[in-house]
Amino acid sequence: MADRSLIEGDEPFPRREETPEWGYEEGVEWGLIFPDANGEYQSPINLNSREAKYDPSLLEVRLSPNYVVCRDCEVINDGHSIQIALKSKSVLIGGPLPRGHEFELHDVRFHWGRENQRGSEHTVNFKAFPMELHLMHWNSTLYSSIDEAVGKKHGVAIIALFVQIGKEHVGLKAVTEILQDIQYKGKSKTIPCFNPNSLLPDPLLRDYWVYEGSLTIPPCSEGVTWILFRYPLTVSQVQIEEFRRLRTHVKGAELLEGCDGILGDNFRPTQPLSDRIIRAAFQ
Repeated sequence: MADRSLIEGDEPFPRREETPEWGYEEGVEWGLIFPDANGEYQSPINLNSREAKYDPSLLEVRLSPNYVVCRDCEVINDGHSIQIALKSKSVLIGGPLPRGHEFELHDVRFHWGRENQRGSEHTVNFKAFPMELHLMHWNSTLYSSIDEAVGKKHGVAIIALFVQIGKEHVGLKAVTEILQDIQYKGKSKTIPCFNPNSLLPDPLLRDYWVYEGSLTIPPCSEGVTWILFRYPLTVSQVQIEEFRRLRTHVKGAELLEGCDGILGDNFRPTQPLSDRIIRAAFQ
């Protein structure tokens, strides 16, 4: 699906060394290029709600996102996903996170399917949603940057939100209405205002699952605390179709044989749970 051209900003995280090229093409084995992808505690997973263990300790210190409205946010098509790069400092504390540690919000990323019956990376009782979005945080108490935090213990926390089709999502309107301007890989556009709080499902934030896993994009480093909210967000059919018009390639690039260049189905298959426990903040 992804083309073979590499441009500046194509990597999941800014790094000095070049990251090998990767994509979601069928048959591509990330583990051959990224050793961490062969780990025992990989993400995403299927969440079996009956096997999740209620953990009242998750509610002892309330999960508290202290998010602020971001001015002049950059929305980027990196050829793998859409990323909202946040400049204002927003932090996440409490819940399953180590006491006294702040996790700074780095960006928001989207994964979606070409059709409504698939698209989310995680599944719930083997049910997939048409989209899943991730709020990526890094431990700014222990580490000086997201690059340093990736792959470390308590380094990264990701809030995951499932997305269903229904009413228009007003908070995402600022993003979906400019996607036509960043249709091709490498394109970006600044939006004047974005409020991460608009992505949170309810003010109490009590209904979520937690497990320990990995990044779902290369390098697939482990040490990630996943917080997955039970109740999905809603976007309109028109909004999700804007994502489905995006492209994996630079404008004018020659596509590989059998590749249509459409950016979609950009989700990693679910990985074995192994001996991990899924904890629930609700009964």
